[in-house]
Amino acid sequence: MPQIHPTAIIEEGARIAETAVVGPYAFVSSKSVLGEGVVVAQGAQIHGHTEIGENTKIFQNAAIGSIPQDLKFRGGDVKLIIGKNNTIREFAFFNPGTEDDKAETVIGDNNLFMAYTHVAHDCIIGNNNVFANNVALAGHVEIGNNVVIGGFTPVHQFVKIGDHVMIGGASAVAQDIPPFCLAEGNRATVRSLNLVGLRRRMEREDIEALSSAYKRIFRGQKTLKEAAKIVLEETDNEKVKYLCEFIIHTTRGIPYERK
Repeated sequence: MPQIHPTAIIEEGARIAETAVVGPYAFVSSKSVLGEGVVVAQGAQIHGHTEIGENTKIFQNAAIGSIPQDLKFRGGDVKLIIGKNNTIREFAFFNPGTEDDKAETVIGDNNLFMAYTHVAHDCIIGNNNVFANNVALAGHVEIGNNVVIGGFTPVHQFVKIGDHVMIGGASAVAQDIPPFCLAEGNRATVRSLNLVGLRRRMEREDIEALSSAYKRIFRGQKTLKEAAKIVLEETDNEKVKYLCEFIIHTTRGIPYERK
């Protein structure tokens, strides 16, 4: 049987795996699903239709799955889906989707959400990301894999952030940030490749290919999309292709200063 503290409130219908733990004064709603090894700590709340993957740890006083902060929201069958091995620290606040969009907020695996982070409605988040204290993601934000966002950084609604991005603390992200890049500032602008992060995870030949592509796209005389289309036609490197396609298909634009 799961370890459920006698002061916890578990609504009838909740599905809780045998190895899950629910701490003192926690709340679990009737539509919640807690996988194997999930821990819901003291005072944490799991609302609505929320599915939490195995070995995810939710710390004290987090509010997970409560209705979106969207004035258009009128209820409906909306979900929050959280993957495996995530760490969600104190006072984090996550919302499900809305029927006006995908009706789901989806979070992948192996992410760290530090204290007071906020994930709003209809966000899509990949794997192996780190969100420092007080990072706030507005609605409809999409984030790839291996992304690090520094503390006290808000991300505007509908922004997309590619894989392997580093965003400096206290930035304000209002436009799309291409994969493999480092951005910072208020408003955040692309400064360079995220070379520290890339060296930890990539082969040298891929980093060299990305460096060459970055210089041609961001430091040439053509517009970003024009340069990205030219580089895309000439490369056979998959990571460079991903960078180029992201830039070509952006709808919010890429923030950068030509040097």
